[in-house]
Amino acid sequence: MNTANYPDLRDSAVFITGGGSGIGAAFVRAFCRAGARVAFVSLDASKALSLCADVEAETGVAPLFQRCDINDVEHLQQCIADAAEKIGDIRVLINNAARDTRHTLQGMDVTGWDESLNTNLRPHFFTAQKVSPGMRALGGGSIINVGSNSAMLGHAGYPAYVTAKAGIVGLTKALARELGADNIRVNALVPGWVMTERQKQLWVTEEALQECLEQQCLKDTIAEQDIADAALFLASGAARMITAQALVVDGGRA
Repeated sequence: MNTANYPDLRDSAVFITGGGSGIGAAFVRAFCRAGARVAFVSLDASKALSLCADVEAETGVAPLFQRCDINDVEHLQQCIADAAEKIGDIRVLINNAARDTRHTLQGMDVTGWDESLNTNLRPHFFTAQKVSPGMRALGGGSIINVGSNSAMLGHAGYPAYVTAKAGIVGLTKALARELGADNIRVNALVPGWVMTERQKQLWVTEEALQECLEQQCLKDTIAEQDIADAALFLASGAARMITAQALVVDGGRA
């Protein structure tokens, strides 16, 4: 359950990319529990529909799901427009969708590089482009771009991904300056190693986890809910004077 209550989020329209599983699903659950009107996109329709059913059983209201490949910017922007017609102008945008596929310097080609940035960075610009007029009409809004502390640590093993995540912080600062006069706040939310099912299945080993915990100030694993709680804060009026910032939630590792 959410560990904090932000009443001003009730009835706010929220749009989330990559909301079908992992951290994105935690965002969907958290904002629905807060009483927001939530729409999200995901590639995996099966997981997304299961999530919708679970959330409806818990809260009485199902989020709006649309299947979308965020590499298709035109379709992504259309999904935002369709969502706004159904739940109202978007007040909170969370750019969460990402793909941390491992790769090497020598093994990466131009197509792979473009695919990585087209997934991990490009959508953040074009979703902001689409929601900002509606936020302006509402008198303000909050855009949250999900980064990764891999960019701060300079992890090897996926340089294109790390580059994109570093770019998110720069884009966040630029958009905050661009949109601040319209009372639109733009912040980066930077998780550490979150124990999602994907991470557990693909990369979590006892040795790797122990190494991570040794580097963290706080000796506990990071849960999806930890990131969702931070997103609730950044989206709410409690953060009304916070913009152009990178909120790091990594247990003090970076």
